[in-house]
Amino acid sequence: MSKPIATCVLGVGLSGLTFHVPFVLALKEHFALHSVLERNPTEEGGSVKRRFGVSVKIHRSFEAVIADPEIELVVIGTPNDTHYDFAKASLTAGKHVLVDKPVTPTSAQARELYEIAKSKGLVLYAYQNRRWDSDFLALKKLLSLPETDTQSLGTVLEFESHFDRYRTSLKGTWKDEARPAAGLTYDLGAHLIDQSLALFGRPDKITGFIQNIRGIGSLNVDDWVCYLIRFIPPNTNSVRPLDPQFTIHLHYERGPARPYPVTAILRAHILSARSSQVRYLVRGTRGSFTKYGVDVQEDQLKVIPAPENILEIQHGKEPESLWGSLETVQADGVTFDRTTWPSEEPGCYASLFRNLAAAIREGADLLVPWRDAQTVIELIELAHKSAQEGKTLDVPQLV
Repeated sequence: MSKPIATCVLGVGLSGLTFHVPFVLALKEHFALHSVLERNPTEEGGSVKRRFGVSVKIHRSFEAVIADPEIELVVIGTPNDTHYDFAKASLTAGKHVLVDKPVTPTSAQARELYEIAKSKGLVLYAYQNRRWDSDFLALKKLLSLPETDTQSLGTVLEFESHFDRYRTSLKGTWKDEARPAAGLTYDLGAHLIDQSLALFGRPDKITGFIQNIRGIGSLNVDDWVCYLIRFIPPNTNSVRPLDPQFTIHLHYERGPARPYPVTAILRAHILSARSSQVRYLVRGTRGSFTKYGVDVQEDQLKVIPAPENILEIQHGKEPESLWGSLETVQADGVTFDRTTWPSEEPGCYASLFRNLAAAIREGADLLVPWRDAQTVIELIELAHKSAQEGKTLDVPQLV
């Protein structure tokens, strides 16, 4: 058994205490919480001691972190505009890095970090934890069904993914400020785009509609986002611009991998006045999938008594009241069956950390490739440009 990875978590606010520290503490066979960066602890032992009753070394400056030779892994859960500088300095100091989404404010910075990590043989990992949401795992299972299965949606035509909320006031945090990588596009949009990439790969075109819809705080900080991303089958020469009021299914030459075009509609609305928010709407040639509510892990992590609770069988398990529903057409093409599609597999953010440890100690492949994290930022940049120019843009294809 290999030695646990000596880990330092930067930031002990919501991100650090909810999404990082509990996993480092719980997965003792993989990690050891060596230290945290907390510039002004208000009590002896700091925030980690107060929250989990565990005493760890406290660094009061980032310079002290990168100068500490015992630290092998730096976990970056600080404000978005610090991610690039902290990740670059950590990699340069010879430390592996796990960085919260959005990984950087610009795609050029994301490419630079990759080159540094590659040159030094270090692991650079993007914290795209929502690939392990229970409902996303359930959706992937549904989309993997063979078309012969009676519950299959057939070939996907449209994928609609939401992170909607109803919030009339500002939160009063750095996320409300006009800083690099601030706003709903970088915050929730990074998750929505990443899930779309995991399902369908890199898109061909993108249309973005981005604005500050509430008109409060800095008008440069967006709080309403809608992306229309068109995935075009191979051998397609052209596509009409997408209209934000409806979806147009254009027919192209059939290709071996994708017989129909797919439209991914990704939305985050801050003034969605609903008691139960839509999460997914997926339309296929033989049926549709509808899902309400969000994964339960974040709410669980905020209140768990001890990190070990993460490893319990019920952690991440979605209640039946949140399971999705299917409508699939029968052979007659007229009659529909209505069934429940269960989120049977619990959500498991711990899987990301286990993969991170395997990458560091054993050279395992990353389940969230850095190229995807880089593409997320590139698409956010293109979405902003699309919104500013009022037109659909081509997404450059990788060689």
